[in-house]
Amino acid sequence: MQIGYHASHEQFAPSSLLKLVQQAQEAGFSCAKSSDHFHPWSERQGHSGFAWSWLGAAMAVTDFPIGSISAPGYRYHPAIVAQAAATLGEMFPNRFWLALGSGEALNESITGTYWPDKAERNAVLAECAAVIRALFAGETVTHRGRVTVVEAKLYSRPTQPVPLFGAAITPKTAAFVAEWADGLLITGGGVEEIRPTIEAFRDNGGANKPVHIQHALCWATTEDEAFEQALDQWSANVIGGEVNWDLRRPSDFDAATRFVRREDMAKAVFVSADLGRHRAAIEAYGELGATAVHLHQVGRNQAEFIEAFGTKVLPGLDRITASAR
Repeated sequence: MQIGYHASHEQFAPSSLLKLVQQAQEAGFSCAKSSDHFHPWSERQGHSGFAWSWLGAAMAVTDFPIGSISAPGYRYHPAIVAQAAATLGEMFPNRFWLALGSGEALNESITGTYWPDKAERNAVLAECAAVIRALFAGETVTHRGRVTVVEAKLYSRPTQPVPLFGAAITPKTAAFVAEWADGLLITGGGVEEIRPTIEAFRDNGGANKPVHIQHALCWATTEDEAFEQALDQWSANVIGGEVNWDLRRPSDFDAATRFVRREDMAKAVFVSADLGRHRAAIEAYGELGATAVHLHQVGRNQAEFIEAFGTKVLPGLDRITASAR
């Protein structure tokens, strides 16, 4: 099981993230994952660099695998997503993977198009995934449906197509993406909480395919500081339901989370000053047969987090989780 570093473009300037991903590799992280946002989740986060520019730079200064997530069909046309991913795949063979999701209004509604319900977004996602896969295969693609593509062909492609993962939070979505995805990307939670989603993926065509988990955590040297940082930076994770996908502005999320309490945050983010507890939480994902766990430290103390986890959490973790499976 690989342990990855999550590069959060919502929270940090691209230049800072470039240094942090290098530090993560040097500290012993074995892979990384990048978000792809147009807006942050909160005005307090204050950043949102263009992920595709950053990915090229990050892969040039590291040598481990890096993946990202995108929501084609709105802000990005699927042919452009395919071109961007194929370019990275050609420059950095067998290192880049791409997860496709149905998106959030926060990022995707900026073009002024109608923001549909979840069922329609899934239908758009399925069409986009088929278009991207056909372009990866070198086909000339014409498609007229929820998205339109006319005689598109990729001329610069990697020898091996970039793996296309499906992003899912619920078992229903996991079963849907299993039909076309090469792997699953899921946000973390308790083992029993996310087990049904992973099982739905495996039972509907995803058996023996890789599963990546994005694990939201907050560590600081004291419990109070860890909760303070989590509440300041990642309260949006508490809202739940369909709200996260439908709100349009960072200020909307700030208004929706103004009454979030410490006990609410503890249910949405793994918050602790105890590195041993963090290690145990990561190890638990070994029971699910996860291929990779990407650690998203939601606090702003990124350099300290990388150093502490690289020294006291990561060593031996791959061996322990492998034996747990």
